[in-house]
Amino acid sequence: MKNTNVYRVGDLRITKITEQIIRTLTARQLYPDATAALLKSLTGVAEVTQDSAVEMSVHSWLVETPHYRLLIDTATGNGKERPFSNLFHHLNSPWMENLTLAGVLPSEIDYVLHTHLHVDHVGWNTVRSGDLWVPTFVNATYVCSNAEMEFYESPAAASRMMIFEDSVRPVRDAGQLEVIDDQGGEYLPGIKFHPTPGHSAGHMSISIESGNEIALFCGDVMHSPLQVAFPDWNSMFCGEQLVARQSRKRLLDQACIDRTTVFTSHFNESSVGRVTEAEGRYSWEFI
Repeated sequence: MKNTNVYRVGDLRITKITEQIIRTLTARQLYPDATAALLKSLTGVAEVTQDSAVEMSVHSWLVETPHYRLLIDTATGNGKERPFSNLFHHLNSPWMENLTLAGVLPSEIDYVLHTHLHVDHVGWNTVRSGDLWVPTFVNATYVCSNAEMEFYESPAAASRMMIFEDSVRPVRDAGQLEVIDDQGGEYLPGIKFHPTPGHSAGHMSISIESGNEIALFCGDVMHSPLQVAFPDWNSMFCGEQLVARQSRKRLLDQACIDRTTVFTSHFNESSVGRVTEAEGRYSWEFI
């Protein structure tokens, strides 16, 4: 079967590994600042109202370079205790089958690069073996920022510690976790971490350059194209409001300047596109 979720950026082969599609939140719920007037001002898209469901994808990105196989985030995972959300509780998705259909086995992954450590970005870090959760990608180095790890040492993480216990701690205990400085920078030749805090304290976007082209993995800086049109809008999930807006605008500006191909974590359809700017407004075009 031909995989239609494959993209080329320079020498990179990038495949979308889908887990699930979510349609449970309206624009009003997801974006507290979304007003009827602003939504009506959108042009070139289907009519969107405050009560329109915002379709979001949960997926990972498989990146095959001439030298490495990488995963950008690992979605939610199957069979995990997530009583705080029916969307993620005891999930039974075809994510692993989709990875296999892309022609890659878990043992062939060299690096797992995390934009952040939220529930829908770390789940396939581990799989169950008997009574234990063990690393899925036995030959991989998993990478995240220091601030993301520090969050799980704070009282604010109490209601989410199960995520750390079943999806992060086993990787750390296996000696496979590398924690990087919150300033980011080049991790491997052509692969850089860029601090984009706000959604979470240690959130990182990741760029990979190949053949004078750039793929930018923006994580949860944005959840849908609505935030390209209205970058001041934070989602209900943003932890630090002002910082989140600053990170989003900085990323959009840089995406325009560098003419990057942007790979999002939750946009619907292909989840891939480009950002342009005209007369002080940003626009999103799916690829």
